[in-house]
Amino acid sequence: MDPALHSFSSQASSQRNGEREITEFLTHLAAEKNVAASTQNQAFAALLFLYQQVLARKLDFIDNVQRVKRPAKLPVVFTPQEAQAVLAHLKGDYRLMGELLYGAGLRLMECVRLRVKDIDFGYGHITVRDGKGLRDRITILPERLRQPLQRHLERIQQIHQRDLANGNGHVYLPFALDRKYGKANRSWPWQYVFPGEKLSNDPRSGEKRRHHVMENNLQKAVKTAKLEAVILFGTPLPHICWKTGRISVQFKSYLGTRTFRPR
Repeated sequence: MDPALHSFSSQASSQRNGEREITEFLTHLAAEKNVAASTQNQAFAALLFLYQQVLARKLDFIDNVQRVKRPAKLPVVFTPQEAQAVLAHLKGDYRLMGELLYGAGLRLMECVRLRVKDIDFGYGHITVRDGKGLRDRITILPERLRQPLQRHLERIQQIHQRDLANGNGHVYLPFALDRKYGKANRSWPWQYVFPGEKLSNDPRSGEKRRHHVMENNLQKAVKTAKLEAVILFGTPLPHICWKTGRISVQFKSYLGTRTFRPR
């Protein structure tokens, strides 16, 4: 165990340590131990729990702590050629999903949870519901994806009509909307744009529904496409991160007509 940590923990229960000692210890971690910012934050949280919950000691405001600065990291962005190579090796619906991820700046779960009513072909935009921070936002619908997406929805609507004919066609509605709008869970606008291949029982209600495609299926498809695209370049491609993948808006020359900067 670190000598400073051992000394601090052994004296804490004897009421000898207080705000000044906590400040000195956290600064020691940053200045002398060169720990990561997350390690210092974890130590701070552990000390607060120790004093407030275990020792039942009320601490005053702790300031003047030398904080560990998080290093700025530049995102890894595919070149247009690399992005096209990966998308070219995606098959079926995963190709369209991959193009929406890069062309519309959607996050992974935003894409798989997309509903029919949130796509506006007239205005050429997509409404993202309950995105990061549970906030809604509007993003672009690339012009090049309009016709493929319309053809895809026509096929999905046929599947929905068959489900309705078989007495199914239900979909999950958030925030108890199924009680407020009784028949909305079977209506076309509320259906997922990328539904799963099979019906499944909802573990919460036991109702038979068609859920959205599983996000790990898309992740596996992109991983496989990336491995296949490596053959064209002869060198490994950058690791795909869905967050940094949204920043690949330089890909607009292939999918869209204008730049979109995700927030």
